[in-house]
Amino acid sequence: MATQPETLVTEEMVQRKGVFSEPRVAPPIALSDIRKWGIAVYWPETPPKLHWDEDYARTTRHGGVIAPLDFNPFAWPIDREPPTSGRATAAGAGVGTRGMNGGQTEEYYAPMKSGDVISSTTGLTEWTERQTRLGLTLFTTTETRWTNQDGELVKVKKSIGIRY
Repeated sequence: MATQPETLVTEEMVQRKGVFSEPRVAPPIALSDIRKWGIAVYWPETPPKLHWDEDYARTTRHGGVIAPLDFNPFAWPIDREPPTSGRATAAGAGVGTRGMNGGQTEEYYAPMKSGDVISSTTGLTEWTERQTRLGLTLFTTTETRWTNQDGELVKVKKSIGIRY
């Protein structure tokens, strides 16, 4: 029987905590992108006018068409990053290598509008470690922050990874 480690926190994690990636920048959002996204997510119903009707949207506090909250300006990249190797899997290769998705939350701030250029940066923000029925278990929180061209926060997504 393998000995259980004292911690699953690595030196690399300690070094990376609170350090965010270089920004990834999406192409400018087009009004047609917002309209198509709205049609797709509300199908077969008609999307709210705020997502497609310019005349109506100008009369709102937003002053124009805004994207649905779940709009993703990074959805169709031409260049894709290669998948990372060595990720934790359910089968794993031993203590600390088995993993699962612990869920995610999203908080929304400034709405996305036509012409906005969204930047995304990601970093490891926190972790907790404790004994569970699976043994020593590490819960990591990775945060992805989206900002627009004016530096306004658009969205914060927190993803929980679980390794045991």
